[in-house]
Amino acid sequence: MEARQSAWRIYRESLPILVVSLAGGIFAGAVLGSKGMTEGFQRFPGMLLLLPAFLATRGNVYGALGARISSGLHQGMIDPEFSWDRRLINAVAASFINGISISIFIAVVSWGILHVLGRESARLIELVSIMLVSGILTSTTLIFGLLALVFASYQYGLDPDNLIGPIVTTLGDVFGVVFLFIALTVAEVIF
Repeated sequence: MEARQSAWRIYRESLPILVVSLAGGIFAGAVLGSKGMTEGFQRFPGMLLLLPAFLATRGNVYGALGARISSGLHQGMIDPEFSWDRRLINAVAASFINGISISIFIAVVSWGILHVLGRESARLIELVSIMLVSGILTSTTLIFGLLALVFASYQYGLDPDNLIGPIVTTLGDVFGVVFLFIALTVAEVIF
């Protein structure tokens, strides 16, 4: 009977966030298909090559952060609040640095692949700038959004482990696409 109750609890906690994730994915797709976004992709060739990697790494980097925070909460090593906690600060700083570094790396690798294949590409400085702006914005938003949701769910008696995956992927997709659109808009003005 214990296994059935555990399975029911996981289902009960996960279902609402999965519905929100579905809505977030549809929203991200609508932004991605918007006229402004497609014009930005035309203005900066190569963006479609790096888009899947950019969105995937948001989930990878910040999913690991969410897992660390959740483990720290369960073990009593982290309090569910925004406070000056060395473990929390180190985990956040490492995730932020990883998120920014991988954004720049994706731009450089995408640019290199396009050149090796002889395909049209935006200039390296353009791709790096776009990825840097969108990386900084998504990293900041994901860190604070993830921490707030993990802490709130823990305080309300929900298991953050049941919520981290859908939360991170949804926040990463929604804010990744929105901030990529903002970065494209900024790049069009600058370049």
